[in-house]
Amino acid sequence: MTNSFPHELSLGDVYFSPILPVVFFAFLGAVFTVLLMNKLKLSRFFYAPPYVFIAIMTLYIILIDAFWIKF
Repeated sequence: MTNSFPHELSLGDVYFSPILPVVFFAFLGAVFTVLLMNKLKLSRFFYAPPYVFIAIMTLYIILIDAFWIKF
């Protein structure tokens, strides 16, 4: 009985958790989204933009986990 979900990822002889690339890609996605929102001047409608950044990053983590990398 094997599980199709990865328990750990390996890069050479180094093993790391699959949540590491998920958080990395979510951070990059949130940075690009916030940069786009700043360029379009949409961030002025938010009371606390740092909280919006964390919320967008959390949404990206959920979406990446649900559709791409399952951990």
